[in-house]
Amino acid sequence: MYIFDTLLNRMRRGCQTMDYPKGPAPALPDRHGGALRLDPASCPADCAACASVCPTMAVSRTPGLPPSLDLGRCLFCGACVEACPGGALTRTNDHRMAVRNRTDLILGKPGETELRLAEALDRKMQSLLGRSLRLRQVSAGGCMGCEADINVLGTIGWDLGRFGIQYVASPRHADGVLITGPVTKGMELALLKTWEAVPEPRIAIALGACAISGGPFAGHPQHNGGAGPVVPIDLYIPGCPPHPLTILDGFLRLLGRLDEQKG
Repeated sequence: MYIFDTLLNRMRRGCQTMDYPKGPAPALPDRHGGALRLDPASCPADCAACASVCPTMAVSRTPGLPPSLDLGRCLFCGACVEACPGGALTRTNDHRMAVRNRTDLILGKPGETELRLAEALDRKMQSLLGRSLRLRQVSAGGCMGCEADINVLGTIGWDLGRFGIQYVASPRHADGVLITGPVTKGMELALLKTWEAVPEPRIAIALGACAISGGPFAGHPQHNGGAGPVVPIDLYIPGCPPHPLTILDGFLRLLGRLDEQKG
């Protein structure tokens, strides 16, 4: 009887999984704000108001030079946006932030006004991983914020498995590692051994400010300032924590499975 009631209830509710990426992306919550945009031309000369309030020194300003913003260190707290008197820093409400190179997360470089979003893996890697990607998640000293949003992707609303992407328990069953946390000294060897246990060819993804740069713990001697010094990174997904939509967007970009017109 209970089985029939359950099946009937499921039929009444219908499909609960979002249409994205075939349909439009769901809107981000108002308080999230999405990626930040930096317009150096709107920055008052010799103003350092934004840099003075940034808790992770993601915003830097050298006298006489335009400001720069490192989204790899940014916590997206919005303090710099509120402090900026000229409106040079603004929220975009854009979920797309994943990049392939660490330097692409730095805004304010001459001639670049937008993020250089992640490009897909080469054809050989796409043919191997494009239809079935298995990731071993490594929490290397994280606070569980990024880990929580990683888990959200497995719920019925997101259904990460429909893309052939799954988290696995053993690195020997994985195609790559998904790293969160600043990689504490106590987790350095564990991460390295996990990475070495993944069969080649393999990929590594740094997810969240901590895994990219150390986040709020940057400069502390008891961690490695992110995963980059320990393993080679193929994809950087910024945020503190990244929104599930940002994470999914990064995964799909890396696999070359995202239609830009609908993403």
